[in-house]
Amino acid sequence: MFWLGNIPVLYLDCLFLSTIVVYFQQALSSCINILISFRMLPVISITIAGSAMTQTTAHNFDVYQPRNPKASAYYQCVENHFEELEGVWDAMYASRLGFWRTYVMTVIYRYLDCGDLHMGFARIRCDDCGHEYLLAFSCKRRQFCPSCHQKRVVEYGEWLLSNVLKDVPHRQWVFSIPKRLRIYFLFDRKLLAKLSVCAWNVIKRYLQSSVADKDAVPGASIAVQTYGDFLNFNPHLHAIVSDGCFSKDGDFHMAPGFILEDLEEIFQYEVLKMLKKEGKITDAVIENMLSWRHSGFHVYIGDKISSNDQASLGNLARYIIRACFSQERMVYIPAEESDDGIAKVVYTSKDRKDRKVFTALDWLARLVTHIPGRYEQTVRYYGHYSNKSRGLRKKAGTDDTIPTVIPNEMSSKEFRQNWARLIQKIYEVDPLTCPKCQGSMRIISFIEELDIIEQILRHLGLWDIRNHDPPKSIISNSIPDLTYDFSDSQIPAGGWH
Repeated sequence: MFWLGNIPVLYLDCLFLSTIVVYFQQALSSCINILISFRMLPVISITIAGSAMTQTTAHNFDVYQPRNPKASAYYQCVENHFEELEGVWDAMYASRLGFWRTYVMTVIYRYLDCGDLHMGFARIRCDDCGHEYLLAFSCKRRQFCPSCHQKRVVEYGEWLLSNVLKDVPHRQWVFSIPKRLRIYFLFDRKLLAKLSVCAWNVIKRYLQSSVADKDAVPGASIAVQTYGDFLNFNPHLHAIVSDGCFSKDGDFHMAPGFILEDLEEIFQYEVLKMLKKEGKITDAVIENMLSWRHSGFHVYIGDKISSNDQASLGNLARYIIRACFSQERMVYIPAEESDDGIAKVVYTSKDRKDRKVFTALDWLARLVTHIPGRYEQTVRYYGHYSNKSRGLRKKAGTDDTIPTVIPNEMSSKEFRQNWARLIQKIYEVDPLTCPKCQGSMRIISFIEELDIIEQILRHLGLWDIRNHDPPKSIISNSIPDLTYDFSDSQIPAGGWH
């Protein structure tokens, strides 16, 4: 038996308790909170006996068990440092992370009161046996409150499957931008909505070029994520997209099974055009970025998910709006337990292969940059899945109609020609117009054999021997040494006095 404060706790067989002995108390506290939320530890319930309430220990694991957020290391970290963070923000973080948003303090205060019976609760009573328990109010804050955000994730996944997505195949699309442009989105969060529109333009044009019905449109749910693995600001987009287009008569035209490789160029064009229109970049910046060998833009299209694979669609829906951090992967070290008197957060990467140590202030500073604004939308719907389209179908009583799936019989050659015409509309350049005489050009063959490709490129002096980096060494199963990352910290080595 171990002691957590004045509370006796039985030993819990958790992997990180056996490996991170130095941080035993914080890890154990976090683990207990998790077990409570999954109803694996007893909690206090209330039974009404006349006018008096007596406390009894409940062991019925089939009923709701209230959580205890104050026992978590994350709660302690926020409670101990949020006021200091506000006080030093302008001096330490404003130049790198933008101005302090007053709404952040509203979110923090609401989180600290979340699940606290002292701030109000619902009284829950059983009419059959008279048993009662008290259910504390939740804060409903996005990203910052792990419990409330996780509930939102589950509800979103269920709602998307039952109210938005149709019984057709879907794919995941991911759009990312180069580091050079991320700061504009950090300092002006309204650009995130415009970034979503840029992605939708690429999706719509690509899929419309793959079907014969030019009035047909795809459906997409696009979610904005602003965070990387260690809470660095990395705005990117995750989308659930129909693998084809819906026609006005309700039929669904499947997209071809092959994927073109020049989507990144179209996405780059859309983003740079948008940022120039918004006054964020100039022609000189665009010209410089277009000269890069690797643009930094990336478009990923995942494997097809069939319409009857509801489990995979549900997992994907929950993934695209997941929380920006995980309590299970953080360990909080209070200042009084730190060797140098500075509170720290040890955070483990998602693949469990890397850890970083931040000062508590630096970690919280990164975290609050991912709190959405009060009325900021993080998920948007386009095309056949837009709010307008769904509203019109519901009004007409056709929203529940199961679409007829029409296979795509377009050849690869025809699709590429359609795509060339699309590029002409976007860049105002026709790739099938002769640059010398302005005559019409046509595709005469597709070269796919590697030896023929090499012969042609060598003949034209375009063959480039590419050297690959040596293979990465195999990572052992042992836990890597903890390294302290103070590169972004402005706290003096001796701490604050």
